[in-house]
Amino acid sequence: MKDFRDLKVWEKAHELALACYRETSDFPKQEMFGLISQIRRSGSSIAANIAEGCGRRGNAEFNRFLQIAMGSASELEYHLLLSRDLGFLTSVRHTHIEGQVTEVKRMLASLIHKVDSERNRSAG
Repeated sequence: MKDFRDLKVWEKAHELALACYRETSDFPKQEMFGLISQIRRSGSSIAANIAEGCGRRGNAEFNRFLQIAMGSASELEYHLLLSRDLGFLTSVRHTHIEGQVTEVKRMLASLIHKVDSERNRSAG
């Protein structure tokens, strides 16, 4: 069992989740159960799945949760794009938070590759 707080990718994902809450605080109130909810859910899901994967046994389980976190990051990317296109996020704010998403996805991809390599070494 790993401590998720030791992972830099979890730290960045947590910062991204906080940014999602901040960015959606100015959205129209009628979006409370629409985009606000979707952005906050997918944003917080990234860090939550990393944490849950750390609490599981073995690299196969950890890898599965990292893959789910990656899916949540991709979902978040779309919701942020939609928010920009609807005028809820300025291009500048979108570019900034999109950069955070990209960084987290890059870090997740690297960790997934590392976990896969360790899994393959121990299986072979």
